Amino acid sequence: MKNRHIFFFIFLTALLLSLPFYRNFSGIVLFIAWIPLLFVEDHLTRNKEKYKSGRAFLLGWLTFLIWNLFTIYWIKNATLPGAIAALIINSFFMALAFWLIHLTHRVLGEKFGYFAFLMIWTAYEHFYLNFQIDFPWLLMGNGFAKDIQLVQWYEFTGVLGGTLWVLFVNLLIFLIFRHYIHTWSIREKFFELGVLLFMLVVPVTYSLIRYHTCKDAGKPVEVVVVQPNIDPYNDKFSGLSEYQQVSIMLHLADSMVTDHTDYVVFPETAINNNLWEGRLMESHSIRRIMNFIRRHPKVKVIIGATTWKAYFTKAPPTPTASKSNSFDGYFDIFNAALQIDTTAVIQTYHKSKLVVGVETMPYPGFFNKVLGGVLIDLGGTTGSFGTQPERTPLISPDSSLRVGVAICYESVFGDYVTRYVRNDANLLFIITNDGWWGNTPGYKQHMNFARLRAIENRRSIARSANTGLSCFIDQRGEASQITRWWVPAVIRGTIRANNKMTFYSIHGDYIGRVCDFFSIMILLYMITQLLMRKKRS
Repeated sequence: MKNRHIFFFIFLTALLLSLPFYRNFSGIVLFIAWIPLLFVEDHLTRNKEKYKSGRAFLLGWLTFLIWNLFTIYWIKNATLPGAIAALIINSFFMALAFWLIHLTHRVLGEKFGYFAFLMIWTAYEHFYLNFQIDFPWLLMGNGFAKDIQLVQWYEFTGVLGGTLWVLFVNLLIFLIFRHYIHTWSIREKFFELGVLLFMLVVPVTYSLIRYHTCKDAGKPVEVVVVQPNIDPYNDKFSGLSEYQQVSIMLHLADSMVTDHTDYVVFPETAINNNLWEGRLMESHSIRRIMNFIRRHPKVKVIIGATTWKAYFTKAPPTPTASKSNSFDGYFDIFNAALQIDTTAVIQTYHKSKLVVGVETMPYPGFFNKVLGGVLIDLGGTTGSFGTQPERTPLISPDSSLRVGVAICYESVFGDYVTRYVRNDANLLFIITNDGWWGNTPGYKQHMNFARLRAIENRRSIARSANTGLSCFIDQRGEASQITRWWVPAVIRGTIRANNKMTFYSIHGDYIGRVCDFFSIMILLYMITQLLMRKKRS
């Protein structure tokens, strides 16, 4: 294989991996996306006397760098340094996983190598879902976010099941092509074609049947979703006063609320001015919302806010607490969701999957020394935000409705969202502000990922996005009343509060944990073999 063929193949893989993350392409493309790169890896392994293993790492890094560039370039609209960091770090860890797969193939042979392809790549994705530097946007299983009719079985596996599906089908097609080129016996032909047919037909057939027979379960709940469309660059934190912003939101809500409305949902950081937990009722914005609720006493308002919490202690009580200049103690800042209702208690939930480099500094002991704790300023308050250990739902006064509120980035993490459900959430709301990215594929991808959360947990979702896309999502993952981008909007719909839990809701990313175990065993065995060979030589 000549160099120009190698570079063509890696570009082809990068292109094919990118297409499903765009509106006009199906995730089905992923079933052939890895094949060119697998041919490159096979060529390097067959000629290992000529090529060092590091070549696989470099070619993999180039492949995944192009893929990341094609797919998440839009981060630059929010932060150019953040985009550069995301491209380099994402592609580096992908290349590292690919290199370990190649090294296993090189040292332990074909069977171990291709088993490692399935295990190590899935383990990498699981690792990246739980790493402090986490950006799991480009999981293979996310590529089917627009093809919900094909992945209804995510209620058993989550998106990592989709990742294994993609990898296994790619591997089978690659082996069929390779055997055709080299040696292809009748026995191999029928076995591999049979397995490929099984791996395509059975999941798709089950999914189509489930899609057409699944009915939303649970108590009907009327929800009004508000999309105020306040420009995050020019108006949100400087141009419009908070009074003006709250007026816009309450006017939109008032135009749609009925006597049967249970919830009104406002987006992330809808209010952002001097909200101290424990003294929230002192906020003029909160009092205006309370007046709105007095006119609509059945309504519970879920709203995003930036809140502060004071600690009158001599030592910082949390790793994120900062020393106060205005009182003797410490304080934390939270990206929060509040529930305001007819009771005297305002319930809070604190966002805990924070955007790296914007809301939190990963591994602060190291990066604070290197960068001095500097975080990217996207308006509002910057600094390492506080978190909370549990995914606590916000509970209605009669305790019949329990809402898990995923704030922006949190909705990308499947296993993370199951923890709301395991804490008895029977509804899921997503509040977000995707306006930072501009009119790019980013906000569309983000909305589509929410459809997978609905399938995984069989929970209805109401999604409020400051600048769009806002919508309702049923328990099959079908989105309805999708608002347009960058326009003020308000929608009303009836969703259902389901109390039943799926297999995935109960067990989370068990596939990732299994693949973690097998990956460790493979790598330990490979290291043992290398040491034994070195000793013999």
